[in-house]
Amino acid sequence: MSDENILVLASSSPRRQQLLREAGYDFETVEPSLDESAIRIPADLSPAATAESLAYMKARNVAFMKPGRRILAADTVVSSHGRVIGKPADEQEAASMLRDLSSEPHKVITGVAILEKQDRRLIASEQTIVIMRPMSEEDILEYISTGEWRGKAGAYAIQETADRYIEKVDGSFSNVVGLPMELVEKMNKKMDMVCGADSGEGTREPCETL
Repeated sequence: MSDENILVLASSSPRRQQLLREAGYDFETVEPSLDESAIRIPADLSPAATAESLAYMKARNVAFMKPGRRILAADTVVSSHGRVIGKPADEQEAASMLRDLSSEPHKVITGVAILEKQDRRLIASEQTIVIMRPMSEEDILEYISTGEWRGKAGAYAIQETADRYIEKVDGSFSNVVGLPMELVEKMNKKMDMVCGADSGEGTREPCETL
């Protein structure tokens, strides 16, 4: 397979890379040159729209570096009572997030964007409900000491030691890890079959959302 046909993953996340490898994808990784902390998302956007917007921004950023290639990007957020919970800035914020999330169910939402050439794009998101068992202050401080909270939406990583605090996952497990593979498969197939299909008038039909 030539380099031009290999998928580009717009992420340096080891978790997303592992999920793609396990699914049998050939791909290369390019980290977006975006300062996520400086991105201002409108406050009235839903958590799903927020995740989709961030995924699209990442994909567009990498598309300029890899023109003409198929780009896959994702962004994961946690939602509680409709409020977006992103990545904690420090230990104190991580502990506060865990106190909030351990008391009741919350949603893990991953926005996915696939771009291929300027007019071909698919954007969608997956939602999974996660129920954590109540965490004592000792549990929270012990988990914070592992450092696993760094760079994780909601301050925990289900694929690492935080799984011991998870009581139930309702929906896609890979979504909670950071890349909903069922959705990715569906989007890739749709991009192959529908996006860019000849309209009969010498133009290509764009795809926007799934």
